[in-house]
Amino acid sequence: MFTGLTRQRFERDGVKLAAWSGGSGPAVMLLHGYPQTSYMWRELAPGLLPHHRVILMDLRGYGQSDAPASDGANLAYSKREMAADVAFVLDSLGVTSAHLVGHDRGGRVVHRFCLDHPDRVTSAAVLDIVPTLHMYETVDRAMAEAYYHWFFLSRGGGVPEALLGSDPETWIRSRFVGRHAPDYEFPPVAIAEYLAAFRRPGVIEATCADYRAAATIDLQHDEADRAAGRVVRQPLLVGWGTLGYVGTAFDVPDVWADYADDVRPAAIDADHYVAEENPEATLKALTSFWASS
Repeated sequence: MFTGLTRQRFERDGVKLAAWSGGSGPAVMLLHGYPQTSYMWRELAPGLLPHHRVILMDLRGYGQSDAPASDGANLAYSKREMAADVAFVLDSLGVTSAHLVGHDRGGRVVHRFCLDHPDRVTSAAVLDIVPTLHMYETVDRAMAEAYYHWFFLSRGGGVPEALLGSDPETWIRSRFVGRHAPDYEFPPVAIAEYLAAFRRPGVIEATCADYRAAATIDLQHDEADRAAGRVVRQPLLVGWGTLGYVGTAFDVPDVWADYADDVRPAAIDADHYVAEENPEATLKALTSFWASS
């Protein structure tokens, strides 16, 4: 799927995790968002390969990684568990420390990784998000309308799973249509890739569990960190799409200043899917950040 990268699978506690790696130099781990897979980095990875060891990973419940059954406490899909997956993959590849880059859900895993595994982080970058805790504590009508899927997917009783399972294609297309810059269109092959992954057995259930974890156990972990004064200590690039909800609704660097010591801003001419809509500007923001860190 990626020229210059080799696909591997690593098993942690019975969960097989799909990853791709290649190149040499400082390690960079890229984590995708919802409802995407590592395929979202297809335009960015080639620009990193000449100077970096590039590692892509499908989060548990997404792409080609396993989608284990959830539990009543949502622990299996907590960002803490996903961050432990990332640490395991890095260990399996012999990587002690890496630049971490996460978009959307992947950015939330990066945030948790920085708090749980700080010695493994060279630097971190989160793309088009503000912290989960801040999002839930500042909910208003605009947020509820723009991010209605947060509340829909986190409902219990099997309702979102049943509805999404009845017409997954309509749902997948709804995640991308209208959520991009005016001069960009998602390639049909990308939509097909995300739809195929979404149709894999267990993925709909797993991705709903991801959002349930964000509304429950993840908030507990975040609140405990805030009470203890734990913040991201490493340099943190916060990038956002200037045309999207995050970039227009929040002062992104100011919000992150309560959660990190060293915040570096990067406004990117795009909507939500910055790495796909504008890979050149995203790559420039990342490489400039690493050069100055």
